[in-house]
Amino acid sequence: MARIAVYPASLDPIHLGHIDIAVRAANIFDHVIVAVYVTPKKNVLFTVEERVALAEKCFEGYNNIEVASFAGLTVSYVQQVGAMAIVRGLRVFGDFEFEFRMGMANKKLAPNIETVAILADEKFMHISSSTVREIAELGGNVTSMVPSHVAQALMERYGTMSG
Repeated sequence: MARIAVYPASLDPIHLGHIDIAVRAANIFDHVIVAVYVTPKKNVLFTVEERVALAEKCFEGYNNIEVASFAGLTVSYVQQVGAMAIVRGLRVFGDFEFEFRMGMANKKLAPNIETVAILADEKFMHISSSTVREIAELGGNVTSMVPSHVAQALMERYGTMSG
């Protein structure tokens, strides 16, 4: 039986920290689904289709990483795809408290689903999607934080010319 994990995230936009966590999870699990949240209440920069497409390009060549989108409860999606674990990335101490509470709530909803936290590589700890968006919106260079195709999409969305 394949060990499947789901790495849920809004990926607005996907950045190098997200990619690192997904690739490292793919070294632990047989199959990882990078699951892009459909976020009806959150104001997003990219549509879910755009976020999926940007993420798919990041994982070309990884046979055991798939990108999909989902709506609703994460644990429901995890059960639907037959996964055994939810992967979460931890960057800073504040992430731990939030992820701990969420993991405990998920455990109550689905006792058979484990939450696996992967510590961010220190070279990516400062990166968040909101930071990337803010820098890109102000015309700053985000090429050290996102793949080139994501930097290009940000420049096009914000109408900026610096990469």
